[in-house]
Amino acid sequence: MATYLITGSNRGIGQELCKKVHSKGDKVIAVCRQSNQELDNLGVRVETGVDITSEKDIANLVNHLQGIKLDVLINNAGIVERERNYLDDLDFDSIRKQFEVNAIGTLRLTHALLPLMESGSKIAIITSRMGSIDDNTSGGSYGYRMSKVAVSMAGKSLSVDLKPQGIAVAILHPGLISTRMTNFTGRPPAEAAENLLARIDELNLENTGTFWHAKGGVLPW
Repeated sequence: MATYLITGSNRGIGQELCKKVHSKGDKVIAVCRQSNQELDNLGVRVETGVDITSEKDIANLVNHLQGIKLDVLINNAGIVERERNYLDDLDFDSIRKQFEVNAIGTLRLTHALLPLMESGSKIAIITSRMGSIDDNTSGGSYGYRMSKVAVSMAGKSLSVDLKPQGIAVAILHPGLISTRMTNFTGRPPAEAAENLLARIDELNLENTGTFWHAKGGVLPW
């Protein structure tokens, strides 16, 4: 029985990931800022009050998890702010906030949890195709795009640095999924969760550091 820690677990893809992992019989530690009834009723361990931009919150989480071995860490928490992220009306506070959550927060949490991982453990970073430089043909969305490039680079560096320890890293684009982040445009979150877990199952030290679409194709950087 494996132990998964999943961030951003109180809605959308994160909550579906918790459901699917739990249904397989594996252990789930669902991490979020605020839980909800559906997550509470799922029968998994829920760690609330965790803002991944907060050193204090992360330190408290690590203290709660002492003695636990993490087999899979899924960094799913993230934000997108659409207003004033275009060239004619940039909001640099918004850009900075997206960096803090999507890139720095993900790296901060991963770094803090590394002592709970060992050879054979896996890390998944849920990023976005909007963080692909080669694939950017529409411009705009400066904060979101830049923060997703940054977290993908963090994932690539982690894959190099952790390979000698036997820890593999996947950098994953879930596809266009119907969640609050996408104004409920796209395919069902349950489908994305299933595809993402399939990619994580396939993750090993030979393909560590790869930028995948959840459906399996390798994406351009």
